[in-house]
Amino acid sequence: MALLSQQVLRTDVAGMPLEWIDYREAARLYHTAQVAYACGSPLFCVRGGVNAHTGRRSRIEVNSIIATQGGALSLDRNSVSYSPPLNNRTLFRRDGHLCLYCGHRFMTSELTRDHVTPISQGGRDRWTNVVTACRRCNNHKGGRTPEQAGMQLLAVPFKPSYAEYIFLKGRRVLADQMAYLLAHFPRSSPLHRRLSVHLARGEGWQDPP
Repeated sequence: MALLSQQVLRTDVAGMPLEWIDYREAARLYHTAQVAYACGSPLFCVRGGVNAHTGRRSRIEVNSIIATQGGALSLDRNSVSYSPPLNNRTLFRRDGHLCLYCGHRFMTSELTRDHVTPISQGGRDRWTNVVTACRRCNNHKGGRTPEQAGMQLLAVPFKPSYAEYIFLKGRRVLADQMAYLLAHFPRSSPLHRRLSVHLARGEGWQDPP
């Protein structure tokens, strides 16, 4: 069985990813009959109290992916116009913890958010104008564009879809959860290509330090 810190992927009845939940919330959804169906691998076996009439102890099997009743809220989230919240943790994960100027991988504490077109030059703090940069490269670039600083941007920044954002928020994504999310990624997405490589190796994903 998995560690209790392992998150469960919750979807709506149509199979669209909604959020990550812990084993307690998953058990509550099972207990209140809100789970329409489950897929993925078994993760937890949650045991409760003993039934006074039967003498049997309650038992709930929690899978890695569960579909729950409802789902109207997911319609807006999965539209093309949806823009997920921007924060450094998900930004660094979008870029694979690579500095998109020097191409080296760094620990989270050594990375920064760089605005490709600086705020001082009219740039916006949004997904399509921010990239992961190491402190050295960000300091060298300063308040200039890459062209003005004589630096080459190694990849074009992009806005994740909602399914991609769910992946980026996961602390530790199991291979079956990754495969499920991947099926909802745009095929042209850089994340689609990166995760396909992980799955081909039979690997899940865990955040670096």
